[in-house]
Amino acid sequence: MEQNRRDFLKASSLFAGGALLNPLTGYGFNSAVDETIRVALIGCGGRGTGAAAQALSTTQNVQIVAMADAFKDRLDQAYNSLTQKKYKNSAGAPVDTKLKVNVPDDRKFVGFDAFKKAIALKDVDVVILATPPGFRPSHFEEAVKNNKHIFMEKPVATDAPGIRKVLQVAEEAKQKKLNVVVGLQRHYQNNYLQAIKRIHDGAIGDIVGGQVYWVGNSPWMKERQPNQTEMEYQMRNWYYFNWLCGDHISEQHVHNIDVANWVKGSYPVQIQGTGGREVRKGKAYGEIFDHHTLDLVYADGTTISSQCRQFEGTWNRVDEAFVGTKGRIDSFDGNKTALKDYKGGVIYQHDAKADGNPYQVEHDELFAAVAKGEYKFADAENGAKSTMTAIMGRMATYSGKMIKWDEALNSDINLFPDKLAWDANPKIMPGPDGFYPVAVPGKSIVI
Repeated sequence: MEQNRRDFLKASSLFAGGALLNPLTGYGFNSAVDETIRVALIGCGGRGTGAAAQALSTTQNVQIVAMADAFKDRLDQAYNSLTQKKYKNSAGAPVDTKLKVNVPDDRKFVGFDAFKKAIALKDVDVVILATPPGFRPSHFEEAVKNNKHIFMEKPVATDAPGIRKVLQVAEEAKQKKLNVVVGLQRHYQNNYLQAIKRIHDGAIGDIVGGQVYWVGNSPWMKERQPNQTEMEYQMRNWYYFNWLCGDHISEQHVHNIDVANWVKGSYPVQIQGTGGREVRKGKAYGEIFDHHTLDLVYADGTTISSQCRQFEGTWNRVDEAFVGTKGRIDSFDGNKTALKDYKGGVIYQHDAKADGNPYQVEHDELFAAVAKGEYKFADAENGAKSTMTAIMGRMATYSGKMIKWDEALNSDINLFPDKLAWDANPKIMPGPDGFYPVAVPGKSIVI
């Protein structure tokens, strides 16, 4: 029965003039037919729940049919949120979650191998990968092996071996013509698309400098609970451990670093910087820094300044600015997005009134492509290389060294635990005083 459904979908897509898909996938959808696109959610935290809600809010016939998480309570919270919240789709019509979320108990998978069980389901067409980033390479590999279209959150790895895995699997996804969208949503945000297109067309000349920022406050933190193993504690408090998060330079600032790469049309050849723990020093904050400042140096000699920090009560900015030989852009903040020449003239002024929510747009476009049987999205390579840029930045601030692209990408330092089990220990462990070892510039080995 399942094979008949696949054959029909494939044939109807080709008949309708959809893109020719690799025979290994057979996942063409014809929007003229009332066919359901079935989704498995892998990672049921806040971002996973949000991504699933956005998938349900597309105008396509999407249904969540499986869920997986390491923790049952997180899965239950996500299920309750998805089934109880009132949604409207991107066309303004109400979403009937009773029809859209169809996840019986035997399709709710819990544990370290839960992702494999959900991804392996033959009726799943698309997977949403939204676990902590350290798991992303293996989950991405499993999804491509099982011929699924993919939405995966950024960053896509936390170390160089993970990046190399994602780059390898990205090529396999291309060969299979599997759509892959990465949650670097500025690529689906109209003011960025319009302004950067004009920059690439030469509106402000050659880019010779710029600044990118994620300067804000500290996010959530989870205190250690009685009877937690070290593995559970770190996974509950994942933001503060590099094997899971990659430090906030990767987890958040990757967005802005990615914009720098996008504007330059390339990736840095070397990075140097400084960082540390200035105001956030408690045991619960694991091993990560609270600030990083970088010089991103590109092959043409251009240096883009990069800054991220998490200090309470200080100046905040999440934005980018660039300087060209004929003009500049000072902000990508909605209607403030403007290209200007050096006499004060406006080359381009963006009107944000009609702009959609980019978090929704990326799902709208992915699921529209799947519904039409089109192969349109191959975001994984850029997602991996921009993530690698952020990891290079972490290497630079942790070591105090000038880090070059090739040596960073080829590093064999693997942060991931040798064994995943609740009674197994991660590679980073607290000392007798309860504090975790923290990188010391000039001493720490990062490559």
